[in-house]
Amino acid sequence: MEELFTTNNLWMMMATILVFIMHLGFASLESGLTQSKNTVNILFKNATILPIGLLTYCLWGFNIMYPGDDFAGGFFGFAGFGLDMPEGANTGGYNEGYTYWTDFIFQAMFAATAATIVSGAVAERIKLHSFLIFTVIYVGLVYPMVGMWKWGGGFLATMETPFYDFAGSTLVHSVGGWGALVGVMLLGARLGKYVDGKIRPIPGHSMPLATIGVFLLWFGWYGFNGGSVLSADPGLVSLVFVTTSLSAAAGAIGALVTALIVVRSNDLSMVLNGILGGLVGITAGADQMGVTDAIVIGLVAGALVVIAVVFFDRMKLDDPVGAISVHLACGIWGTLAVGIFGSLAGGAQFISQLIGVGVIGVFCFVSALLIFYVLKSTIGIRVSREEEIEGLDIGEHKMRAYPDMVEDHTQDKVFS
Repeated sequence: MEELFTTNNLWMMMATILVFIMHLGFASLESGLTQSKNTVNILFKNATILPIGLLTYCLWGFNIMYPGDDFAGGFFGFAGFGLDMPEGANTGGYNEGYTYWTDFIFQAMFAATAATIVSGAVAERIKLHSFLIFTVIYVGLVYPMVGMWKWGGGFLATMETPFYDFAGSTLVHSVGGWGALVGVMLLGARLGKYVDGKIRPIPGHSMPLATIGVFLLWFGWYGFNGGSVLSADPGLVSLVFVTTSLSAAAGAIGALVTALIVVRSNDLSMVLNGILGGLVGITAGADQMGVTDAIVIGLVAGALVVIAVVFFDRMKLDDPVGAISVHLACGIWGTLAVGIFGSLAGGAQFISQLIGVGVIGVFCFVSALLIFYVLKSTIGIRVSREEEIEGLDIGEHKMRAYPDMVEDHTQDKVFS
């Protein structure tokens, strides 16, 4: 038994490391898909999101998300500030799969992801300090409250047919997606993005960097989903690896074909986001799906990414990296797919999935709207026109990511 406990705990710590690496993937993807004049700003946000997530989750977030049995079936609970190690916390008496410390650090790595999603959508025009304040509140309060509703034994977990979200298509990705949508709506589009009723593409400065980011995220997703088994169970971890891989692969093909039909281009950014869409889509039910289920979920997610990117552009909702399309649209799809495919499929489960998506969506949208609105009304959320044209690297950080490059922003001035 001691050997099994040690093996389980070791896998959980390895999965934690994989999820940590995902933050490097987010930083690479976001900076690659945005302009070089904003690279330092993108990297700065990603370098501070994880520390904010870890600290807020330690100080109060973990005990909001997992308040204990006294709050079972509730909407909110709180077990106190800080980390208070219970008796037997480093043994199988706490959990057969991990110690108390492993439990905390694995869950903490998830916490910051929601703000990372928002970061990509609002890139290239949001004030740094406004974003950091939003991150503290959204990651520190909104995310753990929503997580408690299911993973912490709250009301979504105690319905007659419990809402199901294995690793967070809704509880992580859609939470970030709703925040991203609100941020984009209140910020407005980047200068020169929509001119005379036409959509003007603003290319990212490094597709190689974006590609590296996506493969780092795919790599880390094995910890994100595989670790959510919460043990080293050989059969279940293996299944999750297979469904995760197949859905990501199908997402790439779904996006490739749909992009050829819709935008008539072999668009690398669409394929990259299709991979991520497939990963987000399978996350809610990776442990419940068969091979065919995973492929179908990925194909639909990949197609959905392309359609959503085009839709949001036509609605003049400027999302530089496609984060809303990947994390919100595919997060909703993957969550509903649990009621359509796999071992939990059925009418009652589908209704429960709808309820979870709806309740969490309304709560996150309203919460993000309130936070961003207060920030907009007080310290402001958007940089000045001059700062945006010059680049946030200079305006916010007084440095450049590529100091040897002489950048010409004449187009920015012409189209703004």
